[in-house]
Amino acid sequence: MLYSEKVMDHFASPRNVGEIVDADGIGEVGNAKCGDIMKMYIKVEGNKISDVKFKTFGCGAAIATSSIATEMIIGHTIEEALQLTNKAVVEALDGLPNSKLHCSVLAEQAIKAAISDYYVKRGVDPTPIVGTVKECDACHCGG
Repeated sequence: MLYSEKVMDHFASPRNVGEIVDADGIGEVGNAKCGDIMKMYIKVEGNKISDVKFKTFGCGAAIATSSIATEMIIGHTIEEALQLTNKAVVEALDGLPNSKLHCSVLAEQAIKAAISDYYVKRGVDPTPIVGTVKECDACHCGG
């Protein structure tokens, strides 16, 4: 299985690793059965995501997709962050093997889960804005 240089770079030197103690939104997705669990933390200032951190337990592709996804939403509005798709994550990494495409879906869903939590903490129903956050049901990442 071949990984792009970008995947290897984000796996070897992931960006924005950690947690935000006073996060405005926290989202966790994944499944212990497949071995991939992503937790995203967002800080929001004036409708813009001012900081993003993640903790991912999983394979190299899961770590790389988490890392690049944080880079792709930091400094953007919540609405822009919600437009991030797993396809955009894969393209930003110059591709992923088919068996690891699932990891990009987890990254997208982790961001949506964090944004959902942001709205819930403000007393707003996130479903009309964010949609439904999908759980991990097509696990291919063996960890």
